Amino acid sequence: MSATTSSLAELATRVSGRVVTAADADWDAVRSGYNLAADLEPAAIVLAVDTDDVVAAVAHARDHGLHVAGQATGHNAAAHAGVSDTLVVDVRELRSIAIDVDTGRARVGAGVRWRDVVPQLSDLGLAALHGSSPDVGIAGYSLGGGMGWLARKHGLQANSVVAFDVVTADARLHRVDAHHQPDLFWALRGGNGNFGVVTAIEFTVYPVKELYAGGLFFPLERAEEVLTTWTSIAPDLPEELMTWTTVYQFPDVPEVPEPLRGGAFTVFHAAFLGSEEEGAALVAPVRELGAALDTFAMVAPVALADMAMDPPDPLPYRSTTALLDDLPADGIGRVLEVVGEGAGSPLPLVQIRHLGGALSRTEPGAGARATMPGQFCLFALGVVPDYESAVEVASYLQRLDVAVEPWRIGQYPNFVEHPADASTFFDAATWERLRSAKAQHDPAGLFRGNHRIEPATGDRVARAAEAV
Repeated sequence: MSATTSSLAELATRVSGRVVTAADADWDAVRSGYNLAADLEPAAIVLAVDTDDVVAAVAHARDHGLHVAGQATGHNAAAHAGVSDTLVVDVRELRSIAIDVDTGRARVGAGVRWRDVVPQLSDLGLAALHGSSPDVGIAGYSLGGGMGWLARKHGLQANSVVAFDVVTADARLHRVDAHHQPDLFWALRGGNGNFGVVTAIEFTVYPVKELYAGGLFFPLERAEEVLTTWTSIAPDLPEELMTWTTVYQFPDVPEVPEPLRGGAFTVFHAAFLGSEEEGAALVAPVRELGAALDTFAMVAPVALADMAMDPPDPLPYRSTTALLDDLPADGIGRVLEVVGEGAGSPLPLVQIRHLGGALSRTEPGAGARATMPGQFCLFALGVVPDYESAVEVASYLQRLDVAVEPWRIGQYPNFVEHPADASTFFDAATWERLRSAKAQHDPAGLFRGNHRIEPATGDRVARAAEAV
């Protein structure tokens, strides 16, 4: 059977939430995600209010020839290759939160964003492995990896996950962990939404009462000396220290603090799991350059949520990203030819994160996204409210890609916001194992994550199974 208006009307009688289609007045608002440039038109959207709604939606899609895509906050929606034949199951209302201080674990519904739980954790002297934006949903962030401020010490968030509640292709709710369907548990931690719709996630949190963190703000024209100094000390920095350097061009709007409003800066950010004395010594080579603004202090973990100053509201944008095995002086020069002083760059954010430490090690029991290869991760974006700006931004993003090409060794899928060949995100053995898991748990390809994994067939399944 195919999806029809009558079949969707029948589904609407089986769920407690809503089934939203293009005929509804709020269709555009409901289907809109964080990136307003992603104009996706699914067959329909189910606004689930509980797990029973998710089960019903998955069963309906399976029985009516539709694919399924899970969604909570709409981040990275532009990575979908197409959703016209897809029922989007929106879990934004699954917002339960439970924190167990004794076990050091948090359990949240799939609609919970980091901003909903990080303050509670911080008040309890705990920290999670969240990233730069508190507005990002925990489930989607974790399914793709999750690289945040404590990643060099504790690794990717995906590998701090201890259990998922997930509705699979049999239209049943399963608890999946290291002891229950361990192959599916492995695949979910890095396989994005290709194996089911996650309704809840349980993960380890870490005892952190305070840490040394902040930023050193320099005028844009000092970008070369800041980047050169930072990259020279990066190889010797301890795992307890995570550092990012970002070229910002702040808009002239009231939401931006007065010292930064309308200005262009090179900002060195760091978060250190240790004392103020130790932290100050580690960042001293950059501080000695003489920043215009210094915000470093001992802070509670909640301060990390907004430290990167990511825009809180949805906006239309285009982006690029790359994992780099090095960023030598020549690389810095090439980057600044595109985004430095006098380059005329329209890109408000060009960020480079230091990798290594726990990000470079595969720990026992890790998921499919076990490590982040390389020494640095680049991410850049430009706002595209109209056609002319989109053309200009695309040109600068392409030039930035060319600038770092000699050192490019891959991409981090959570930052790849366009349809891509997902096999390029993994080594060959991991990719074959993911396809084997897909063949076992979703052989018909019901679920389509924002980076699609197709099921293996024939002898490929056997070879991948033997490799486990």
